This record gives sequence, C-alpha cells and structure tokens, in this order.
Amino acid sequence: MATFYGRLRPADFDTSINPGDLDRVPVAGETENMRAHVLQHVPFEGPGSIEAWLNDAGWETTGTRFFHSESLPDFQKLNFLIVLGGPMSVKDEATVPWLAGEKRFIRDAIAGGVPVLGICLGAQLIASALGADVRKNTQKEIGWFPVQGIPPADRSCYQFPASMDVFHWHGETFDLPAAAVHLARSEACENQAFQLGRSVIGLQFHLETTPGSAKELVEHCRSELVPARFVQNEKTLLEQSIEKSRQANALMAEVVSYLTGG
Repeated sequence: MATFYGRLRPADFDTSINPGDLDRVPVAGETENMRAHVLQHVPFEGPGSIEAWLNDAGWETTGTRFFHSESLPDFQKLNFLIVLGGPMSVKDEATVPWLAGEKRFIRDAIAGGVPVLGICLGAQLIASALGADVRKNTQKEIGWFPVQGIPPADRSCYQFPASMDVFHWHGETFDLPAAAVHLARSEACENQAFQLGRSVIGLQFHLETTPGSAKELVEHCRSELVPARFVQNEKTLLEQSIEKSRQANALMAEVVSYLTGG
C-alpha cells in the first residue's frame, strides 16, 4: 500500500534523530527480497549506473517518479532508498508542493534505519530534511572536475580517494547536517559529500553518470552551460563523460556496496 505524504510545513519536521538508528546495514539474505526504492524527480535524471548494479546484485527495484505520481511506499518495507538529482531547489515547495512530503519521507526512512543515498538534489534534500541549510553556491559547477576526499577520523566511515574526477551539475550547496562526517570537498564547493552513521551518504556530485545520461542532461539543460571557471562547454563535457564515466561508475558501485553491505 502506497502512502501519500502530503504538503507539510517546515514546523512539521522533527529533525532530531538518534545516531543509533543510522547504523543498520542490510545483510545479504536477511530478507527474502531485498528492495531498493528510487525517488526520481525528472525524466532525464535516472539512476544511471546504479540500475545495472542493482540488477546484477538481484535487488527488486521500485520507484516514485514525482513527475507522474507523488505516492510513496511504506519505508519500513525498504532495504535501500536512493534519492536522485533534479533541476529544482529544495526550497521550491510553493511551486513543487511534493518536495515537503518527500523530505518527510526521507527523514522517516533515515530515522527508521533504512540505508539512504542522496545524489546532488538528493543530498540537498537529506540535508534539508535534517534541518541543515541549502543555499546558492558561490559558483556553478557543471562538468568533470576533481573532488578531494577527506580522510574521516572514524575509520568505519566510507573513505573517498585523495582526488578523483567526478561529474557535477549544480548551483546550490548544503550545510552539513548535525553529526554528519565531512567526506569530500572541491575547489568550487566545500561540502561535496557527507555521511551520517553507517547507512546514510549524501553526494553533491554524480558518480552514476554514463555517457548517455550526461547527454540527456545537456539536451534538457543546455541553457545552463554559460562559460565560467567551473562550467565546461558541451563538447568537452560529453567527451570527458566517455573517458571518465567508467571510473566514476566503479566508485559508485563501491559506495552502494558499502551502504547495502553488498
């Protein structure tokens, strides 16, 4: 039975979460059918390489496509939640009313111990749902640019490489939620990745990007490719998507495996 999370006010969000609720990681075989649910905001930003990983690992995958329906599942029946990107802002509830209900759903899933991965807008939604600010970044970041991993003091946290080229398409950034571990930064954006407990990771950048998904983004958002220090031109962006996406996708598989115990 799907649950409808209707329009909510900011005051409806209880952003306090017990850190112990964030340490559950599903173990292969602990349930008969491991179920991942994808929250997709626009048709041209899908799960990219994550879809193949889930299929290969034998997961059942369901999804909410907000551009078709706002209904959401019972989060207690999920083993993994993936929150994708999109061109809207987390603050656009007035024009995109389902955003408030989505934040409530994400917060409930986190509090319930469901492993959650947020990508770009998805990471901003996690941050916002947990009471952190999301705001305009000093610069837009679009294309393939390096991100620097920050070695976490807690060695149980995921550790990114010292430097890696990843795909970006964002103009906003987030503050770190309370108790979050800072995992990565870039020259253009300080907060590129964070982790909460053992089972929640937010990425401002895209590791799931494939040459095909990069092309779709360009086709739908070409007007944003305005020359700037951290905005690549279309030709360079698409060429580098062919050259660099395989390595990024391999890192995406590592992150997903870490979160799901796979």
